[in-house]
Amino acid sequence: MRVAVLSGGRSSEHEISLLSAEAVAEGLEAAGHDVTRILIEKSGTWITDGHPVGIRPGEGLEVDGDLLSLDVVFPVLHGPFGEDGVTQGALDTAGLPYAGSDVLASAVCMDKLTLKRLCGFHGIPQVGFVQAFTPGWKEEALALDFPLWVKPSRLGSSVGISKVTDPGQLEAAVEEAAGFDPRVIIEANSAGREIECSVLGNEDPDASLPGEILTDDEWYDYEAKYTEGRTRIAAPAELDEATTAAVRELAAQVFTMAGCSGLARCDFFVEQIEGSESRVLLNEINTIPGFTRTSVYAKLWEATGMPYPDLCNRLVELALERHQSESQHSF
Repeated sequence: MRVAVLSGGRSSEHEISLLSAEAVAEGLEAAGHDVTRILIEKSGTWITDGHPVGIRPGEGLEVDGDLLSLDVVFPVLHGPFGEDGVTQGALDTAGLPYAGSDVLASAVCMDKLTLKRLCGFHGIPQVGFVQAFTPGWKEEALALDFPLWVKPSRLGSSVGISKVTDPGQLEAAVEEAAGFDPRVIIEANSAGREIECSVLGNEDPDASLPGEILTDDEWYDYEAKYTEGRTRIAAPAELDEATTAAVRELAAQVFTMAGCSGLARCDFFVEQIEGSESRVLLNEINTIPGFTRTSVYAKLWEATGMPYPDLCNRLVELALERHQSESQHSF
């Protein structure tokens, strides 16, 4: 098939997107597809081979007045203006099938506050949280289990996150996060292991074997994530059979609850409680996770038995399946 891979974007995760997107493009080519690489510059301009790319509503993407011949688009964009539904809306306007979640699911999962409230409605286990700048937020936050984690609600890659170990640090941490996003979330601490699970599918998704993030750093921040050698991934994680099954089941459940499609990576805390029993808490969902061959999402599918080119190919198939299904509805 003829696949356009979108990379770059306007967010602080632009460079990470470039790495992920090139790996996806090579994986698609290895699977036999014809790939067109489209870069979204930090200014927001879309270009391919040095030429601006435009959107022709209802018809597709165009270059120099000519429509690009495409079967599907594969967005590999992280953060705002790429993972939050904005680009998905542009592709819907163009009438093109695309890999991954639609506008609503992308927006919901990008906003940690909205996702956690949805999870709370459905009874999904998670750590306590408070939205900053709401009535009584300081008192509620100080009642949570320390240390606290203060985060911009709609960013990724641990950008703008602070660990608060003393009540006197709270306001400064909130102000720092607010410099990135006016919506700020304050979360209670979990001493659990950081376990991640990759999900693949549409209405009836499959969940990979879980993996564990192992780092020598104090916490899994931006440097730990993207500096070679600072973080290791145990794939699969050393979990007992019951906990492994619980993580996979909850990942598929959350994926469906949030309305995701195509792919997502679900991040959990696994806490040890009395005896040998474990408790699994949802941390967050990433609808376009890091996607290099060595990223967690792909490594977990490889550990589950799906090679990287097959994974890329399956996501293109899922994109077409969802587009064909939605095209049957009358709006």
